Amino acid sequence: MTHDHDLVLRPTEAQIAAALNPPAGRNGGDLVVETLAGLGATTVFGLPGQHALGMFDALRRSDLRYLGLRVENNAGFAADAYGRITGEAAPLLLSTGPGALTSLAALQEAAAASAPVLAISSQIPTAGLGGGRHGYLHELPDQAASFRGVVKSVHTVRTQSQIPSAIEAAWKSALTAPHGPVWVEIPQDVLLAQTSIPVVTGGDAFPEELPPRPELTAVAADLLSRAARPAIIAGGGVVRADASGKLKQLAETLQAPVVTTPGGKGAFPWKHPLSLQSWIEDRHTTDFLEDADVLLVVGSGLGELSSNYHTFKPRGRVIQIEADLGKLESNHPALGIHADARLALQALLETVTEREDGGASPSAPERVREVLAKVADRIDAQELTLEQGVLASVRRALPADSPSFWDMTILAYWAWSAFDAKGPNHMHSAQGAGGLGYGFPAALGAAAADPTRPVLAVSGDGGALYSIAELATARQYDLNVTWLIVDDGGYGILREYMTDAFGEATATELTRPDYVALAESFGVPGVRTTPETLEADLAKALQTAGPSVVVLPAVLRMFAPTHLTT
Repeated sequence: MTHDHDLVLRPTEAQIAAALNPPAGRNGGDLVVETLAGLGATTVFGLPGQHALGMFDALRRSDLRYLGLRVENNAGFAADAYGRITGEAAPLLLSTGPGALTSLAALQEAAAASAPVLAISSQIPTAGLGGGRHGYLHELPDQAASFRGVVKSVHTVRTQSQIPSAIEAAWKSALTAPHGPVWVEIPQDVLLAQTSIPVVTGGDAFPEELPPRPELTAVAADLLSRAARPAIIAGGGVVRADASGKLKQLAETLQAPVVTTPGGKGAFPWKHPLSLQSWIEDRHTTDFLEDADVLLVVGSGLGELSSNYHTFKPRGRVIQIEADLGKLESNHPALGIHADARLALQALLETVTEREDGGASPSAPERVREVLAKVADRIDAQELTLEQGVLASVRRALPADSPSFWDMTILAYWAWSAFDAKGPNHMHSAQGAGGLGYGFPAALGAAAADPTRPVLAVSGDGGALYSIAELATARQYDLNVTWLIVDDGGYGILREYMTDAFGEATATELTRPDYVALAESFGVPGVRTTPETLEADLAKALQTAGPSVVVLPAVLRMFAPTHLTT
């Protein structure tokens, strides 16, 4: 009897010939790039350093496309976005010590957002490993320890023969639900030494599936089928699992209103009769969700930003579908289903009974309209026409199929609630880890992933200064990114927070450059706009190939929070 696990792929004659006669001049770095190419990678991001030169030299002998950024953290953000857009593991090549550590904030964001990033770093020579403090340049007692609390998995290499298997295992880990960043480190001497190991000609790293337990989905389907007032919260797991179509089908079958979290933007059609949109930071929405007798939470841990800052207290039965086991029931007791969102939603679709909501009074769409009207009235009462107008101008200027990447800035906080992403995987922000500097380098990664669509980046002037050097990257590779910088002279949201809390702000005001002149010094066209001309200026920039900068001098305000008065 032959079992599936006994089957071995036989090498082709060409593979045998290549193995018996490997080309001269290869080193450990070649094993890295050959393994990546064999696994299907086409593009790598990074920044060279002394210990990593073996990998970068090997790129010269490969067909992999390299995009070099100016700061390792920005290279990590670019890889993060590439992974989100393509669904592939995005290789990120780094050097030992300072270079590696500079990527930590980007890897934290990738982990929080479940973006598949394959970080491969050099290490000090093998003679210095073990924490002996030999004084090698860039030496850390335990470099991998700095990453274990951030990434999904850590893979260490000590010999050249370990390179293909370690990278293959890391690739599989990055793409197994929940997606996330992984870490591989290889000593400098292993990368530089000549190798007689045959050319790596293929890879088999299909991610493991994470199906739901059938007894749990049976209970969940029964609860949902019998619910009088079901509702759904859709998080980033729906987007990562490419499960929006199944979510829509289930919501319509159950006549269940759907709200999307900031990470789940676009997972459900904005204008659908059952769409509560993304106003999860509004008490009217949270009250509605609390009143649901059965609440289905898909692909969200109901963390701070997805629970109106932990003021959301569901009273009905909660069903939570979550691929990250650590997030399952981490905030609320639930029927926890550890599964990939797509597989779990499919199981529910095969089991639930269609609910007839037509006789209910009011019907689900009527209740949705009522909630959205209350939200609109609350916002309109705050006289925030500038902010609403700016966001509307951005939406009208941005093509419906173009992705956008938002830094941690006031306009992004508005977008979390009020921006129609026009589809799944179209709007991305740094709301996972909440670090500054994400928007522009992430947009560069997205433009590298799909050069056929213009990409929008949105930053405040504070966040822009984190990634201003990447204007050189945008110009060098002629990436099709328009960067909107809202210039309010400082860290605007922190200015608001401090003024509200302490009566005045400290350390929030910034001396900043002339962003238009600075962009032009990089060879990137720039324009200074106004709220009245923003739509036209932004649309023109997006329609023009290559990078561009649009600067909007404006002081925007946030809408009043509802979680502080609960």
